Amino acid sequence: MPTIFTRIINGEIPCYKVAEDENFLAFLDIRPLAKGHTLAIPKKEVDYIFNLDDDTLKELMVFSKKVARALEATIECKRVGVLVIGTEVLHTHIHLIPFQKESQMSMMSPKEELTQEEMTEIARKVSAAVQL
Repeated sequence: MPTIFTRIINGEIPCYKVAEDENFLAFLDIRPLAKGHTLAIPKKEVDYIFNLDDDTLKELMVFSKKVARALEATIECKRVGVLVIGTEVLHTHIHLIPFQKESQMSMMSPKEELTQEEMTEIARKVSAAVQL
């Protein structure tokens, strides 16, 4: 059974897309820890980041770096943190979290409440800043 991320890749479930190329997709997390919280994923469904082949892992990190730079350019933040846990959705994903306080990097932190309009605007701005 395909993961929710594969269903997003296939267009079965909508997302707030930030960046995409032939191998990777980045979209806003719908339960963000901070404004601009983005997920970067490979389009190939692999359950665990360390099960990716070396080239795909390197390319995913370079793709994530480009998205992080766009987040830094559009979201006021101290830094963009990187978090990889990989247990909630069994499809490799990297959390890119623009944070003001380190506590925003905890999955136990309260989630941000953003409207659909706010999410759309964030995705538009970040997408415009991504340089693939």
